[in-house]
Amino acid sequence: MVDAGGTLSAATERLGDSFFQDPQGFFARLRSSAPVTPVITPEGVQVWLVTRYEDVRAALADPRLAKDWVTHMTPEDFDINVDPVQAFLDQHMLNLDPPDHTRLRHLVVKAFTPRRVAALRPRISDITDERLDAMANGPAETDLIEVFAFPLSVTVICELIGIPVGDRQAFRKWSETLLSSRGTREESRATAVAMYEYFTRLVAERRRSPADDLLSALITARDSGDSLSEHELLSMMFLLLVAGHETMLNLIAGGVLALLTHPAELNRLRDDPALLPSAVEELLRYANPLNHATERFTLEPVTIGDVVIPAGEWVMLATASANRDPSRFTDADRLDVGRDASGHVGFGHGIHYCLGAPLARLEGEIAFGSLLPRFPGLALAMPESSLRWRPSSLIHGLENLPVRLR
Repeated sequence: MVDAGGTLSAATERLGDSFFQDPQGFFARLRSSAPVTPVITPEGVQVWLVTRYEDVRAALADPRLAKDWVTHMTPEDFDINVDPVQAFLDQHMLNLDPPDHTRLRHLVVKAFTPRRVAALRPRISDITDERLDAMANGPAETDLIEVFAFPLSVTVICELIGIPVGDRQAFRKWSETLLSSRGTREESRATAVAMYEYFTRLVAERRRSPADDLLSALITARDSGDSLSEHELLSMMFLLLVAGHETMLNLIAGGVLALLTHPAELNRLRDDPALLPSAVEELLRYANPLNHATERFTLEPVTIGDVVIPAGEWVMLATASANRDPSRFTDADRLDVGRDASGHVGFGHGIHYCLGAPLARLEGEIAFGSLLPRFPGLALAMPESSLRWRPSSLIHGLENLPVRLR
């Protein structure tokens, strides 16, 4: 895609419905033919897609690939118009560079240390058991996302942050709209405005009545002058809520699908629960809930592989592709719940490594470890080929997962 003089040729690959339904087939083809290549996103923007493990992992930690587009770029640098409300919410720590990223991460990381997360085990187990009891008393055929993956994932993150129970269902619709690659600009703006107004009201309420939750702790940090602006507080809530429930929802659903379509590995895990920690890592590698890391852009010409990406270009690092790269993982397209999957980039790498990783691992172990023995007859209720994946270039998540429980 780059000629001898370094000139970019027209991108021929487009991320559309075939990509949504089979990203791994798309990635496998590019890993072998064009591991660093320009593609057109569903929104019509050209980005550089990086697909090989070695390149992806190195680029995730490369400071020449920046995140803070507000500081480094002007509106003229964008291929699409950026809505100011959505841009406001998007200015969270995941889209910032040091020192701002370092400052904000320091304020939140204490809530996600292994010790703090381990203390959540009893409550996560209780929530899981409540959902399983409801499933056992419900119909024999159901949507596992609707009755288990979504309510479990959203309840855990909402309780941690401090989101009222009655407000949680709205977040699913908001999140799906903002992460969809098919939504209109008007729909995205309306959703961003609704979330902004909601968080503004919630912060005001929590200021009046503090609680033992992360939101109250961040408000205290903000009001005590601990270098946290009101803008940063609101965008932090947006990031934690969306990222916190979306990734876990799709790990549970995608992981269950992977196990149901690999019955030997499912039985192996049922017979040996000690495999749960390695199984969760393997499911993060094999059924990663994200197709790629959030976008970066080059501050200067950057060589990845044997391709020079010019300055000011958007770059998309395909972590799901890296996790299936046969040069890093033997027999990479095979699910193996006993595999040593260490080194996978399902949580990213470098300074933006997912701070919620300890929580995701704990939730995964409890979810899979409780669901599988509770329903030994668990099976797909429709052919795998009939399942549909959400139309999102970022999220690799099923629209629904019909299963038979018994």
